[in-house]
Amino acid sequence: MPNSILDAIKLGLWDFEPREMDQQQYRATRALPGTREKIDVLADRARQGLPLWHPSDCADFEQLAGFAQLEGFDLFGLDECESDFD
Repeated sequence: MPNSILDAIKLGLWDFEPREMDQQQYRATRALPGTREKIDVLADRARQGLPLWHPSDCADFEQLAGFAQLEGFDLFGLDECESDFD
């Protein structure tokens, strides 16, 4: 039985599904889809035999901005009240 999708492909097992894991057993990422960072996370998960997708992975910029706001970090370098149009 292969441990990862990569091992399964090498063995010609095209219907391989990684073992189900509790989402607490591996970390979510805040890397945005399509970024080099996200691709690296997915590649690392594949090598480890982990599910590629975590339910709490960052899905878009709006979600990333929400994470930043929760941590008190301003992605744009502006206070909430500050604007270029004042």
